[in-house]
Amino acid sequence: MITPDDIACYRAETRGTEHVAHLNNAGASLPPDAVHERVIRHLDRERDIGGYEAKAEAANEFEAFYPAIAGLIGAKPQEIAFIENATRAWDMAFYSLPFREGDEIITVETEYASNFMGYLQARKRHGAVIKVAPCAPSGRVDVAALEKLITSRTKLISVTHVPSHSGIINPAAEIGRIARQHGILFLLDACQSVGQLPVDVNEIGCDMLSATGRKFLRGPRGTGFLYVREELANSLEPVMLDLHAAEWTGEDQYRIEAGARRFENWECFFAGKLGLAVAARYAQKVGLAAIAERNTALAERLRGGLASFAHVDVRDRGEEKCAIVTFTVKGREAAEVHHALRQQGINTSVSSGDYSRLDLTRRGIKSLVRASVHYYNLENEIDRCIEAVARLGRG
Repeated sequence: MITPDDIACYRAETRGTEHVAHLNNAGASLPPDAVHERVIRHLDRERDIGGYEAKAEAANEFEAFYPAIAGLIGAKPQEIAFIENATRAWDMAFYSLPFREGDEIITVETEYASNFMGYLQARKRHGAVIKVAPCAPSGRVDVAALEKLITSRTKLISVTHVPSHSGIINPAAEIGRIARQHGILFLLDACQSVGQLPVDVNEIGCDMLSATGRKFLRGPRGTGFLYVREELANSLEPVMLDLHAAEWTGEDQYRIEAGARRFENWECFFAGKLGLAVAARYAQKVGLAAIAERNTALAERLRGGLASFAHVDVRDRGEEKCAIVTFTVKGREAAEVHHALRQQGINTSVSSGDYSRLDLTRRGIKSLVRASVHYYNLENEIDRCIEAVARLGRG
């Protein structure tokens, strides 16, 4: 449980809370000061002694990145790769799979646009077949319907754990159980779940997982990571290699690095890598179960307040909801609402229907406002947002 004294401490360690009510944590959270300071300190060393030299100086700390991330999600250090963002991490996993004509990819109606375009490319390039599991009436994926889509040609189940545009938490562990029973690979996009919910790759049963640093994990922008189960990682050849991911052993030979590091690049945001490790340790110190409990309470406070207004439609779905709260205001564009809130020091974001055509567009939603809370937010910040939206109905 996170106490009021804890929250005061976390806010004291987060400079941005002095200036804004930050309800855009699904976009990019406010980083703890320790994360910011570690990034700046490394950049200062690069400036003062040189980039290569600064990297060598912090060699042990760079190596400590892998157990820090592994501990966050219940993985082994050798199953972790540092990638520049969640989308590229997902790409490195997905595009390394050798699809053939007729191979089936099962996904869900709430899938994010970037991932779905990957499926479309696999269909165009390799003749893969895309199957979409429908949502249950609650809004989350219908797990029974998903299982019925499986055939002997199913190669991959690929699901977004927490869609970016609604309150849904998809039942990842149930999907993982089905994937294991049928011997099918399971790729989980955990971009919005890592940092706001407990995520354990062994409990979920996913073979691959992609995540970002900038969202609920409170790490730097331009950072992310990929988990690939060790046995699988050693059987895959990344779609791109460099002299970090592989060794040129002869004029016509190369040897790929063992484990997940074969998916990395030689050049990366080194300062960000250090900052992301700090963010991972910070989240573990706070406690993911405690974070999830507080996030749920804050989000329910916001949903309940917004739902009380006749001029507001709360668009969240799902049996178990998360820290993402989405809504529309009658007679006003989402961008207009977002701007009005920003003028009052309340950060939110806008999700376009184009981001999830199989869900938002089919539901007739052109765009919506997304307010995403985090454990360092205060109840009075939630109430400020509610009252600001209330005033939009009076104007």
